[in-house]
Amino acid sequence: MKKNIGNVLALYPTPLVVIGAMVDGKPNWLLAGHVGIIGHDHVMVSLASGHYTNQGIRESGKLSINLVDEALLAKADRSGCVSGSKEDKSGLFDYSLSETGVPMISDAPVVMVCSVEDIYKTKGFESFICTIDQTCAEETVLNEEGKIDYHTLKPVLFEMPTYEYLRTGEVIGKCMSFGKQSENR
Repeated sequence: MKKNIGNVLALYPTPLVVIGAMVDGKPNWLLAGHVGIIGHDHVMVSLASGHYTNQGIRESGKLSINLVDEALLAKADRSGCVSGSKEDKSGLFDYSLSETGVPMISDAPVVMVCSVEDIYKTKGFESFICTIDQTCAEETVLNEEGKIDYHTLKPVLFEMPTYEYLRTGEVIGKCMSFGKQSENR
């Protein structure tokens, strides 16, 4: 029998990312655990309303989503420990600017540059509905077809209820293969 544990968000773990945005003319970085897919070319980045980064995103309508691997984890974690309103985090990462002026972490294996289409507000949160303008990936994490190889990339996962970082696991099978197997029985 299942026990009702309330309205707990049970969709974790999720890839850990650092959001980049220009705030007052400087890059600012924010560790984010609330990022979701809402289509093949759209994502949602949900940030607490009080975050310093939000003002830069609202002003420019742009942000970057920088995937975190283990090599980037210590600096990524630091970006979530202090507010940009209290500490200048512009020098935390080596970065470059996209063609549209969005800061991208140079050492992030994969970066998505996004344009904000809409902002959906809920109690205490601003959810930025974004179009993915471009995705930039290190060649070392691409397979022969030029697609991201998550066996090589191995993004860090974030688990919300315990606030733990996890490693990605092993492959258990191909999508839509289990259903076909049981169909033949």
